[in-house]
Amino acid sequence: MRFAARFTNWLEHRWVNPAYVGWVLLGLALFFFAAATNTLAGWLYVISGVMLALLMVAALLPPRNLQGLVVTRSPIQPVTASTPLAIELRVHNPQRQPRGLFQIIDSLPASLGAVQATAISTLPPGQTYTWQYSVPTERRGIYHWPQVDLRTAAPLGLFWCRRSTEAPATAVVYPQVLPLKRCPLLDTVGPRNGQHWRYSPLTQADTQGVTRSLRPYRWGDPTRLIHWRTSARYGELRVRELENMTASREVIIALNTSARWDVPSFEQAVVAAASLYTYAVKQGFTAALWLPNLAAGNNLLRESSRVMYSLAGINPAPTAQSATALPPRATIWLTAAGAPSMALPAGSRQVVWGNGSGSDAQDRGIGTLQIDASEPLETQLQAKVADIARF
Repeated sequence: MRFAARFTNWLEHRWVNPAYVGWVLLGLALFFFAAATNTLAGWLYVISGVMLALLMVAALLPPRNLQGLVVTRSPIQPVTASTPLAIELRVHNPQRQPRGLFQIIDSLPASLGAVQATAISTLPPGQTYTWQYSVPTERRGIYHWPQVDLRTAAPLGLFWCRRSTEAPATAVVYPQVLPLKRCPLLDTVGPRNGQHWRYSPLTQADTQGVTRSLRPYRWGDPTRLIHWRTSARYGELRVRELENMTASREVIIALNTSARWDVPSFEQAVVAAASLYTYAVKQGFTAALWLPNLAAGNNLLRESSRVMYSLAGINPAPTAQSATALPPRATIWLTAAGAPSMALPAGSRQVVWGNGSGSDAQDRGIGTLQIDASEPLETQLQAKVADIARF
């Protein structure tokens, strides 16, 4: 059965594959030809010849029906897990004759979803058909598939013909980001300076605050920001640029991919890394993601798009060793129980999945949050200070 399926698939892609009716008609044509050979009856030769001629025409027309069609794919925008992917394909007919009665088949990766297909009844000359569909997503990942298939049996339906055309696709599904309202694990990270957490001032451009500089007016600037005295002096409109002073602390979210993870715990750890990074950025932290064994030895990622892209495609590598040591900054260390201990800077915290005491970290004064797989992750990341061991 497997060999037969491979053979018929090869026929369909390389030439044509007879449909069920085509096999029946071919069998009848051979039967009438054999009967005519035995009886020498001319009318049997005529019936056999007509059937064979019909089969030949039916085998030559389907490839011509697909010839010249151009398939293009629109870029797929990244989404977060549980948000559907929006996929768009366009089929253009540059020929002078209409094309119709064919299928568009988009063979998605099995881990992303089932094969998607739609049928087109007619495509006039010079026209473009746009096919849009959505694919539900359940799990993060970076998915690739290279081509789209066009399939037809028109016009007689006796032979199936399938042709593949290049339309490479890359779909990025980011990990889920939990809507954390507070996170004591991050809010109190870093070394103390007396009774206060140490911070460095950070200036950010804003539409309110103190005046940083004056610049020429640009279309769309609010009129309330125009500095009229300076504008009168220079003879052109000048606008104030404002800035706000905010407290900024550096924090590194480090995911230990070299530990031995089980699949559910690692997926939770990735969700936790994405959620902690997003929360840190919203709270004004200078946040970065640390992953071992990144390309070119750059283990720190700061841009949000690169952070989410890396988390979408990360997988545990228990046999790999960390390429570099952690930078000497406050760190949130996400690891599995039983993993080798890592020298964390002062003021760091660690989050542990699985059964483990975390005594090494406690001996070094590192606060440890033990994750219980049976409890909601969002609730545990918002745990009170007292719930974190040796905080």
